[in-house]
Amino acid sequence: MLQCHAKNCNSNNYPLQLSKVEVVNQETEFNPMFLRNMLPKLEWNALVKTAFQINVTLPNALPESSTDELDEEFLKTLHRVLLETHIQQGQMTCPNCNHVYHIKDGIPNMLLDETEA
Repeated sequence: MLQCHAKNCNSNNYPLQLSKVEVVNQETEFNPMFLRNMLPKLEWNALVKTAFQINVTLPNALPESSTDELDEEFLKTLHRVLLETHIQQGQMTCPNCNHVYHIKDGIPNMLLDETEA
């Protein structure tokens, strides 16, 4: 969903690259079943790249074990990245056209000017 929508930017526009971010962590209840159910829906490579940009290391590939047997430490790290890490301020830049989308108060501004749409 968070990919570049600038005019004629149709390739290599995802994931957007984070920079100058202010990250806030907000604790939430750990729910391993929810995380197991989310795994098939994640674009893993994009998540790994994005997590790295905010100094969180995830394995390059999903663990080989079935979703019922995933290591609890792995699930806790995933929980921290997906549910507890919030970007309050910063910017996202398209790796293709270098268009910058600003994040303010936790909300990315994905709107384009008329000349960019």
